[in-house]
Amino acid sequence: MKCSRDFAILEIRAKPPYFPMRSFFIRDIEIDPPLILSPMAGVTDYTFRRLIKRRGGVGLVVSEFISVEGLTRNNPKSKRQMRFDEEERPFAVQIFGGRPERMAMGAEMAQEVGADILDVNCGCPAPKVVKNGGGSGLLREPKLLETILKEIKKTITIPLTLKLRTGYTESTINVVDVAKMAEQCGVEHIQVHGRTRDQGYKGLANWEIIRQVKEAVSIPVSGNGDITTIEYGLQKWRGSGVDGILIGRGAMQNPWIFRQFEDVLAGREPYQPDVAEKKDVLLEFFAMCREEMPEIVALGKMKQLAGQFTKGLVGGAQFRQTLYHSHSAEEILDNIQTYFDTLEHRSAFGDGVVEADADLEFTSCEAPELIETASV
Repeated sequence: MKCSRDFAILEIRAKPPYFPMRSFFIRDIEIDPPLILSPMAGVTDYTFRRLIKRRGGVGLVVSEFISVEGLTRNNPKSKRQMRFDEEERPFAVQIFGGRPERMAMGAEMAQEVGADILDVNCGCPAPKVVKNGGGSGLLREPKLLETILKEIKKTITIPLTLKLRTGYTESTINVVDVAKMAEQCGVEHIQVHGRTRDQGYKGLANWEIIRQVKEAVSIPVSGNGDITTIEYGLQKWRGSGVDGILIGRGAMQNPWIFRQFEDVLAGREPYQPDVAEKKDVLLEFFAMCREEMPEIVALGKMKQLAGQFTKGLVGGAQFRQTLYHSHSAEEILDNIQTYFDTLEHRSAFGDGVVEADADLEFTSCEAPELIETASV
């Protein structure tokens, strides 16, 4: 993870207009530090959230997005997705759907399990979500979204928040108007992913539009998009004036990124884990996965995290190939031990190549292919 000593000191000691980053409140819930683990389908489950929370520096964690159609029809998977531990608080459940009555029922169920916050997904671009009226499809139907928000507000007493994209297409960017409407409906925090639905996860997020949303409403606004380094995050945070930052894939690549942000904000050197600690985190994650799910699913989860986590490490590509071809827990554990022992004692592995960050990209908010395959 890039975060040089000189840059950290520069940011902390900079004179005005240095933008201070302070905690913020969603009603009476303090988000401190103002850093949020962005929900990712197939990723931010019970196991991954706890792994990240234990590294420190996270002010709010959010569930995977949960279908209210499954939730309100007692689908076991949907109900499992709401599971959380006390160590995760404050904790938000995120739901998606296009039917007001079902969304209200799903929101009530989230409150009943003890969630601190109910978040509505109006951002996922996946075709199967959009065609059923959910996710970013609601950006084309702001009146329907307004009805959904009002129905949810009638049903729950915990804070209601909203995750948005900038618009459905580049020619129909309407996030500012939608944010104003949401505030009128009683939404208490807005999170903006700076891409349109048509962009998916391609191109760069538009933080200028995120800034416009922040200036248009009086409730807290957090920004999302491309935050994989401390430098970039501080730059976009300061430039947009948002209250908080959401980090998604950056946390898969670097589980310590939240702690590093918090360190920089406090004027400390950003924490840098050594090779042994990186190995321990992968082993901890795999152990938690094996406790919670069948082995074949745990193998897929491990391959998924390792696929992001080892990009940027020496010989990471070759190590991933050994993991992808592992067919048992024992094989994975042996390969992890061999790889990290090699790095610790020789500082090289395989071809010794360190990959660039250019290929670190999701193409869908749906569960990644490895996990889908493992779950079949």
